[in-house]
Amino acid sequence: MALTPYQQQLHDRITAATEVTAPPAPWRPVGRGLIPVGGLLGIGFAVHPDTGHDLVLTVSSSGHGLFDAVTGEKLERAYDPEEDPDGPDLSCPGIGPVADVRIPVAGLWGGGLHTGARGGWGIEVISPEWPSHRVLMTTGPWTGEHGKDWHHIFHASWSEFRAAGFSPTGRTLAVATSSDLTLWTVA
Repeated sequence: MALTPYQQQLHDRITAATEVTAPPAPWRPVGRGLIPVGGLLGIGFAVHPDTGHDLVLTVSSSGHGLFDAVTGEKLERAYDPEEDPDGPDLSCPGIGPVADVRIPVAGLWGGGLHTGARGGWGIEVISPEWPSHRVLMTTGPWTGEHGKDWHHIFHASWSEFRAAGFSPTGRTLAVATSSDLTLWTVA
C-alpha cells in the first residue's frame, strides 16, 4: 500500500532525524542513563511509600527488579517472584517497599504506559524502519524542527523494543528494550 504524499513527507522527516537527542529541560537522565537488565520482558511503575520517588519494576526472564527512578539505584531483586504479570491489567505483586501493591506491567505481554505527562509532554513510538523502533518526544506537533520542536530521544536498534512511557506521576519517562532500561526524570 502506497503512502499518501503527507505520510511520505512525515516518514522522510522522521527517518532523516538519525541523531538521537536528549530530552529537553527539565528532563535529565537517571544515573548513567542506561541500566542493563538482561532478558527484560516488561516494566511497571509504583511510588515509594517513604520517599515519594517513582519506582520502576522490571520483569525479566531471571526475575523481578525494583529501581529508584530518581537515582537509578536497584532497591530490590526477586530471583523467584511469586508470579509474572497476569489478569486483565497485566499486574504482578510488587517487591521490597511496594510488596503490598499490585503493579500493572507493559511489555512483551501487551499493556501500555502513559504517553502524555504534565506540562504537555508527549511521546510516540514509531518504527519507520521496522524492526527498529524510535521514541519521539514533543510538546506540540511533529511538523516543527528536530532538536527544537520535537526530539528523537531513543533508537532501539540493538535489541527488541518492549515499552515506553511516563509514570502515572508524570515525573519519569522510561524506555525498555530486551536488554536494558533507560530513564529520565524531572524530579
